[in-house]
Amino acid sequence: MTFRLRVDPILCDAHGVCAELFPERVSLDDWGYPIISEELIDGDLLEHARRAVTACPVLALTLEE
Repeated sequence: MTFRLRVDPILCDAHGVCAELFPERVSLDDWGYPIISEELIDGDLLEHARRAVTACPVLALTLEE
């Protein structure tokens, strides 16, 4: 099963936790907002993605099938 990481730009406050926990698929723009890779997530990276979603202080990240 594969997933896609999504960010809600309205909820995001640019804390940068997602990029720290999941640098394989998340980078930050000049203002600290996440840029999410369009690549699908599966296997070993799925645990890292779930950790980033759970750690988001404003719950702006989600994983979609």
